[in-house]
Amino acid sequence: MTGQPLLNVQGVETYYGNIRALAGIDIEVHRGEIVSLIGANGAGKSTLMMTICGSPQARKGSVVFDGQDITRLPTHEIARLRIAQSPEGRRIFPRMTVMENLQMGAGLDNLKYFNEDVEKVFTMFPRLKERQGQRGGTLSGGEQQMLSIGRALMARPKLLLLDEPSLGLAPLIVKGIFEAIKKLNKEEGLTVFLVEQNAFAALRLSDRAYVMVNGKVTMSGSGMELLANPEVRAAYLEGGRH
Repeated sequence: MTGQPLLNVQGVETYYGNIRALAGIDIEVHRGEIVSLIGANGAGKSTLMMTICGSPQARKGSVVFDGQDITRLPTHEIARLRIAQSPEGRRIFPRMTVMENLQMGAGLDNLKYFNEDVEKVFTMFPRLKERQGQRGGTLSGGEQQMLSIGRALMARPKLLLLDEPSLGLAPLIVKGIFEAIKKLNKEEGLTVFLVEQNAFAALRLSDRAYVMVNGKVTMSGSGMELLANPEVRAAYLEGGRH
């Protein structure tokens, strides 16, 4: 890849107390790419997502976004730079309506685009339009995932971080969500960094991908290269197609 990456993670080590969760991570995400990070449960994938967002902060190494070192910035300042996350477990506001959840996602400086942005989310996820007055906690798992992604998009992100968007969802719902991500990338040029256990779906979607094992990146390549790699197939793809 040429040019400066939009996100550049170099030598990052993250700890929980004395336990090292990330052991010197190097990852790049360039503008307009979909990059995925695959690996088993407990490999450190979500920890990397949270480290990019500043909680916890990296103890060693650096996280540079759009040319700015954000390693030591607090989470709210990182969000202001237009990094938006749809976290693992969705974490919508269950007592708020769909519309109120989307309002929470909109940055104060984006309010003039609010109606336009809501319409974009509703076009992408028509189910949310039908349920806009319904409380988030009463939605199905798939609808909550759509709402979590929609809320992140309301921030008009330069970089969208998606943490396990397919977790616990039926294959048909997963297919719809991955198609929406692909459409956003192709039509809006949105840069996406995706952590995903459904390796087959993630690699098919991605321009490039990394494999993480025990807090270290062990392999990288194009999505198609890793799909064809015998080690990756044996570890993550056998019987795992959705």
